[in-house]
Amino acid sequence: MTHISTHVTIRGRVQGVGFRAWTEVIALEHGLQGWVRNRRDGSVEALFAGSADVVATMITACHRGPGRVDRIDQRAGTAEEFALRRPGDLFSVLPTA
Repeated sequence: MTHISTHVTIRGRVQGVGFRAWTEVIALEHGLQGWVRNRRDGSVEALFAGSADVVATMITACHRGPGRVDRIDQRAGTAEEFALRRPGDLFSVLPTA
């Protein structure tokens, strides 16, 4: 089983609709690690770490998340980004960046 880390930026009407809380619940249900936060530009940013197939499933789920998702940009996550997670958390909701 290949483990990966993927950084996503979710664009659309995704703030003020419970997207971060929804993302945390779904990520934990899937056993993923990482974090989610709002961006000042109105997007939501997240890092998902886990098996490649589960990360792909999570990204697919994000397309159907709360609000209106217009686009999801994704790239490989970095160790520095993964380290933003709160100590002791499997998955963190971080302050707006």
